[in-house]
Amino acid sequence: MAGSEIACRAVPSARGRGVAARGVEALTRRGFGEAGPHRPELTHATADEVSCRVALRTGFASEGAKRSAVLHADGRHGMHLYARSAGEGAVT
Repeated sequence: MAGSEIACRAVPSARGRGVAARGVEALTRRGFGEAGPHRPELTHATADEVSCRVALRTGFASEGAKRSAVLHADGRHGMHLYARSAGEGAVT
């Protein structure tokens, strides 16, 4: 497997309690292994500051922005791109 992409969303009652960060970390840790991806990627809308903190907290490094990358009901959104390579641990 060459790579993978992670996406998450926390319901309002779970926000601010580290649920998304724990989920991203568990998926990343579980996904690494002999058959797992070497380089998972995490993307989020550039305006989503909370997801930015989740990415950084779980050891993903910022690699830039993908302008007008996703079409939503309210128009095109830019996306921040983060990645983490095997052996890089979380920075919680």
